[in-house]
Amino acid sequence: MLTPTVRQIFIAPSADQPMQEVSEVMALAGKGLEGDRYALGTGTYSASSRNVRRHATLIAYDAIETARRAGGEFNPSETRRNIVIEGISVADINALVGKAFRLGAALMKAVEICVPCERPSLLSGKSAFKETFEQSGGLRVEILEDGRIAQGDALQT
Repeated sequence: MLTPTVRQIFIAPSADQPMQEVSEVMALAGKGLEGDRYALGTGTYSASSRNVRRHATLIAYDAIETARRAGGEFNPSETRRNIVIEGISVADINALVGKAFRLGAALMKAVEICVPCERPSLLSGKSAFKETFEQSGGLRVEILEDGRIAQGDALQT
């Protein structure tokens, strides 16, 4: 069995800007990923009382590949998720809800499944994100301890 690893990392300085791929990022406890909209307080839901649950988002690369095979048009950055994890199924990533894990040097806790919305469709100009990722939209995570995350880092439960 493969160890789940970080395939790609994306940040965006504000809610309406495209996601930018980076090779590594500092995860900031109680805030988000350095340079990302939620750490900066400029995310769509930053003012929401639920923002504590939106430090960062993860998605299984398997979900993106499954969507592509079904005719979905979304590239990893267009899902608007921060971290793409390779080597884990959608079911296994969803099973992390309520559990703490390490991603690189950061300690995180999966708090809820991301229910897809229309925002990625609107920002990418591509339709059907909500339908394409209905059961596989990824996870929202809290960052419990600071730590650097880089492409190739393992997800350790």
